[in-house]
Amino acid sequence: MAIVWTQDLSVGVNSIDGQHQQLFKMADELFEAGKTGKSKEKVGELLNFLDAYTKQHFSDEEAYMKSINYPGLAEQQTAHKNFIAELAKLKAAYDTSGGNISVIIGANQMVVDWLTKHISGMDKKIGTHA
Repeated sequence: MAIVWTQDLSVGVNSIDGQHQQLFKMADELFEAGKTGKSKEKVGELLNFLDAYTKQHFSDEEAYMKSINYPGLAEQQTAHKNFIAELAKLKAAYDTSGGNISVIIGANQMVVDWLTKHISGMDKKIGTHA
């Protein structure tokens, strides 16, 4: 199952779309690694990437929403905080287990849920507001 960013997922804000495309690329690499039995290593890379990505991306996205007086900012901030909390739990589980199958499945599920629900639902509303 390839994870591919398509134009219909565009928020309509180039900087946000570019960051989302980067997340899709990383998610696809995780799935590809799973096919070749290298998913343990890839999960560690993905978790490190997501840690840096979320801090920068959420900050950028929230700054943009403030600049356009986006009415859903508080809801977005809550979703971002929840994602960061889940990511911290997943990273701790990965560090403790060394990347067992449940952590790998959890990482896959978290990324897919975020891509399919948050970006295609909540984030698309940002572009329509602008």
